[in-house]
Amino acid sequence: MEYVAVLLPSLVVGLLFWFAMKSIFNADKSERKAEARAQAEAESRSEAPLNEQNPETDK
Repeated sequence: MEYVAVLLPSLVVGLLFWFAMKSIFNADKSERKAEARAQAEAESRSEAPLNEQNPETDK
């Protein structure tokens, strides 16, 4: 029983650290996906006018 009393605080702190790091990494992964999605959307918007023909240049 003495071993449990000695090891339990370290295990609890270790589990708290693990959950905190897991949530940080998941948040970072979600942020990277959102950033990539936003950048791809911005690139597609900026390329759209280049693909269309400008009627003024056809004159």
